[in-house]
Amino acid sequence: MSFSAADQRFMRRALQLAARGRGTVEPNPMVGCVIVRDEAIVAEGHHRRFGGPHAEVYALRNSGDRARGADVFITLEPCCHYGKTPPCTDALIEAGVARVVAAMHDPYHEVAGKGLEALRRAGIRVECGLLADEAEAINAPYLKLRRQRRPWVILKWAQSIDGKIADAKGRSRWISGEPARRLVHRWRGQVDAVLVGIGTVLADDPLLTGRLVRPRRVAARIVLDTRLRLPPGSRLARSASEAPVIVVTSRAAVRAHPGRRRRLERLGVEVLPLRTTGRRIDLAALLDELGRRQMSNVLVEGGGDVLGEFFGRGLADEARIFVSPRLLGGRGAPSALSGPGQ
Repeated sequence: MSFSAADQRFMRRALQLAARGRGTVEPNPMVGCVIVRDEAIVAEGHHRRFGGPHAEVYALRNSGDRARGADVFITLEPCCHYGKTPPCTDALIEAGVARVVAAMHDPYHEVAGKGLEALRRAGIRVECGLLADEAEAINAPYLKLRRQRRPWVILKWAQSIDGKIADAKGRSRWISGEPARRLVHRWRGQVDAVLVGIGTVLADDPLLTGRLVRPRRVAARIVLDTRLRLPPGSRLARSASEAPVIVVTSRAAVRAHPGRRRRLERLGVEVLPLRTTGRRIDLAALLDELGRRQMSNVLVEGGGDVLGEFFGRGLADEARIFVSPRLLGGRGAPSALSGPGQ
């Protein structure tokens, strides 16, 4: 199927609109919609927040009568079922649009081709596949959650130009600067969870929030803690009533330390026992559990052991790396991806 240069321009605009929903619509997909008459955009819309109106609805509201006979460009197949909102296919049919161009099909089982088929049955010209790769990229976390039932895993670290994340004494705070710190806080406000290992907590006592910016969402803070060592006096534990804290530990630790569990739970910390493999939390089992909770993306900020474990097991989807022009050197200085690698 061939598309004109104008078609591509309109879909690119729809993709730009879709990206505005990042951090507010999840676990829903980011979706943008453009309505065109006589080669000119007459209305636009995007999905703004989870549970709110979809992109098509906003665009149709903005178009009024101009939607009749118009072309509609949308980054994802319109829904055709009743969920938190009515079907978008019904709204498009009622508006009398002539043509709908979707970037890609929606893999969600309630839609999965049925949305476009409903439009065809209503006599609307339907085309699909325009800028599909770009549409898949923007909604990669949503698509992974739908297809694999696991969240998108983002590894994040700062390193020196020679690949070290700390010096031989473990000092790392000065590798990246204030702009990078603010960017990390923004990322934390766009994901479902931020994950670290207990070593990072014991060394740095982090808060792991997006407090330097206005976060779009409140991420759960996850600590991998096989022996259940999270101090009740840590900033994470003391702030559990303000933002969720989940301590992922071993079943053996829960049996051995019931008092530690009770103290943490009294503070509002969730203690989540999972199976272990070779003294480490089974990360695949953890991702399965987060998928069941409809978490679509996780930012991993752990040290080299945690980052290396995700990487070595093939569980990472993306890496965001800050590289300082400094040289650290040192045989004992840690690198970002410890462990056996791939």
